[in-house]
Amino acid sequence: MTHSPDNLKDRQHHWESVYQTKAADTVSWYRPHLERSLALIERVAPNRDTAIFDVGGGASTLVDDLLARGYRDLSVLDLSAEALNMARHRLGASADQVIWQVADLLDAPLPAARYDVWHDRAVFHFLVEAEQRAAYVRQLTHALKPGGYAVVATFGIAGPTKCSGLKTAHYDVPGLAQTLGDDFRLLDALSEEHRTPSGTTQSFLYALFQHP
Repeated sequence: MTHSPDNLKDRQHHWESVYQTKAADTVSWYRPHLERSLALIERVAPNRDTAIFDVGGGASTLVDDLLARGYRDLSVLDLSAEALNMARHRLGASADQVIWQVADLLDAPLPAARYDVWHDRAVFHFLVEAEQRAAYVRQLTHALKPGGYAVVATFGIAGPTKCSGLKTAHYDVPGLAQTLGDDFRLLDALSEEHRTPSGTTQSFLYALFQHP
């Protein structure tokens, strides 16, 4: 599949196909541990009761590492049931400590002001249409507590134009801050050259925002 899925059914089929045909540690965005994400989350969430929401978490090991660090209020959302099943299988009995949600983030029924930390690594850059980005910001604003934090990791300005066969958007710090809007105050930003399992590199931008 090489075109951009233009409806929910197509998007879900695309991501289910990815995880049904590839091992979790072979996809281009895979890292054994999301070190930068973990550092930013621990920086703003010293309390282990902090409610953390990993959007587009897929089969990522972030949830494993957060559980290992003692966090007790974790939620993971992804469009692919297969990806979440991989993560649940890997965690074993510990998976029962996590809230799992198979849904499209852009219109998922999210609780209001529920989360202290919103984490997104590699969802936002797939939103190439303005209305998709606007829906994302609405969901972020709705679900994050006042004073809560958002960790958004997206392709940097030199990132690839496609990933997993889909078109992607690219951001510098001012562009990402402008896209999220005035309801989110930029606290920090850093870059990363992510080395994919195939040996190529991808330019990532990590940004930390606070919702006043």
